[in-house]
Amino acid sequence: MSVLPHTGVVNSHGADTLPVLLLPGWQNSGPGHWQTLWEAYFGDHRVQQDDWLTPKRGDWMAQLEDAVLAREGRLLLAAHSLGCHLVAAWAAHSQHGARVAGALLVAPPDVQQDDWPSSLPSWRTPVLQALPFPALVLSSTDDPYDRAGRAAGLAQAWGARHQSLGTRGHLNADSDLGLWPQGRALLRSLAGADARV
Repeated sequence: MSVLPHTGVVNSHGADTLPVLLLPGWQNSGPGHWQTLWEAYFGDHRVQQDDWLTPKRGDWMAQLEDAVLAREGRLLLAAHSLGCHLVAAWAAHSQHGARVAGALLVAPPDVQQDDWPSSLPSWRTPVLQALPFPALVLSSTDDPYDRAGRAAGLAQAWGARHQSLGTRGHLNADSDLGLWPQGRALLRSLAGADARV
């Protein structure tokens, strides 16, 4: 185990390293987004979706199910925005929730916000069921996709811990998080002290 230079991020390549599935939100995560940087730097696996622009919730759930089944053993989920609601919907229907050691749920949007995109009708009703694995919801107090500040309520419904990171926007590339060592450390903590990522 070592600290990656200039990042403060702990890098571990031991046998106990858990694979990480990255779950972007609507329109995918582009250059400069922490998920894209994690994919390049740590080799995390981005769950690809057939339709990033007009996604159907059931289709995204099926892709996540396939990605989980394609890996042996336990894994971690790192979701952003609509990807957080994907985790909740998938966990409510999948028989494989026990495979997940923990989920980092970053900036879940308020899907009932008045200006919710018309191209996302199947996401309009959130799944509010307790997750069968440890989870942490991270939010921002000035997220334009959660103006009513409903992230804390979502965390409570999902049985997850909640932490506000202050005024950081949508916690995406525009938030200037870079490789985001804080997020990486929080993800690692979900797996417990003996499971490093």
